[in-house]
This record gives sequence, C-alpha cells and structure tokens, in this order.
Amino acid sequence: MGNSRGGRRPPERPDSPHPPESPVQSVDRAVAILELLGHQEEAGVTEMAAELGVHKSTASRLATALELRGLIEQTDERGKYRLGLGLIRLAGAATVRLDLSQQSRPVCEQLAAQVAETINLAVLDGDAAIDIDQVLGPSAITTHNWLGRRTPLHATSSGKILLAHLSETALDSRLAAPLERCTPRTVTDPGALRAQLKSARTNGLAYSAEELEPGLNAVAAPVFGFDGRVVAALSASGPSFRLTEQRLREVSAAVFAAAGTISDRLGHLRRT
Repeated sequence: MGNSRGGRRPPERPDSPHPPESPVQSVDRAVAILELLGHQEEAGVTEMAAELGVHKSTASRLATALELRGLIEQTDERGKYRLGLGLIRLAGAATVRLDLSQQSRPVCEQLAAQVAETINLAVLDGDAAIDIDQVLGPSAITTHNWLGRRTPLHATSSGKILLAHLSETALDSRLAAPLERCTPRTVTDPGALRAQLKSARTNGLAYSAEELEPGLNAVAAPVFGFDGRVVAALSASGPSFRLTEQRLREVSAAVFAAAGTISDRLGHLRRT
C-alpha cells in the first residue's frame, strides 16, 4: 500500500551517510505508521519500513517509541503491531470536549438570557483556565471576548472551581509557585486561597471580586462528567457596579442550576 503522500518514498541507502532525521521528520514518519495501521489491522516492521522508505532499524525505533506511549501494541504474533488503547484515551479526550461544547451551548444561551450577563464555559489547560465557549447576555459588555483566552486559576471564579476539585498533590504543585497579583484584590496568599477552595468544594460555588480585572466580578459552578469528575466550570461575569455582592448571590443560584443541567446532559448521576 502506498502512503498518503502519493506513493512510497525512495528507500534510504544503507551505504550512504545521512544526517540524523529531524524531529519533524520523525513525527511525520510516526504518524504515517499510525495511518498505515489505521488502514489495515496489523503490520510488521518490514511493512512499515517499506511504506516509509526507511531501514528496518528506523521503523523498529519508531514502532518502539509508539508502543511505549501505548499508541500501538504488539499482537499475539511477535513482530506484528496494531493500533493501541492509548489512541482511545486521546480520542476520548477530544470527544469529551466536543460533547461538552455541544451539550452546554443551549444551556449557556438560556442562562445568558436569564441573568443578562456574559456566560463562559472554561476547562483546565495546564496551569490556567481556558474558555471554550462564551454567550453574551443582553446587558453584557461586548468589549470582553474571553473565548480561547487563558486566565490564571487563582484569580478567576472558573479557575477556583477547577482548582478546588484537583487532588491534593496536584493542588500543592500549583500553589507551590508564587501567585501572580493581577489587581490589588487578587488573592495571593496560599492559605487564604485554600480556604476559598474548601468553600467552593463544599458549596459548589466560587467567586472572583475584581481579582482578575478591576471592575469585573464573577461566579462559577462545577460541571461534572459521567464519571463524577469535574470537566469544566460554568461562570457568569459582569461589571461590579451591576454584579454587586447581593446580585452575585442571586445570579449564583442560576449558575449552579445551569451547571447541574449541563452535568445531567453529560450523563452525570447526582447523589441523592
């Protein structure tokens, strides 16, 4: 079978010196192996080498690297490979995020109309929160476009929700480094932040009062996946002159209920 780039590549000459392949070339060849195994159920190193136009030793090295990552695995027949379960894990992560956006959108639209503020759905992205969806309410300030923006976990209501549901080990790791002061009201003391996170775990709500930007307040609640893990945070944000402390408390009930609705749509079974 020819590869997806228009036929097999000319084989490497064993008697000619050549520089080590670049990282990009290695990645390209590794992907080609995955594509080969996607087109046929299994293949050996010899077939991989012929498909890529490389020495068997190169194909073997690439196969070993992919096997260590769980992306391919050896069959019962020694020397034959097939796609591994690691690909299911990666595909599952992408599917969850896609399903999350699809299931949450109508709920976010309804919530935005109800509270008349900006609604965001954020997920954990390394050491930050990233908004994957945003709906503007009729009273929302349209100058703030949070979609795709990474924000510090400790300075946002969504970030605090995501932090609150990390394991103790993961939380300790994230609080080990100094916390950036975004505004004079940003909570940078780990002890004070931990107290807020404990409240967020207990009550299911986290608040940010001008901690990311002056004049911006927000409240967030957790969205649970089918397995009971927090997969996102749903927030409502707006100017502090409108989202006062009293108004935040009123909005929080709607945000909490909407987050529960999204969780239900994702298959989460609430405890009774």
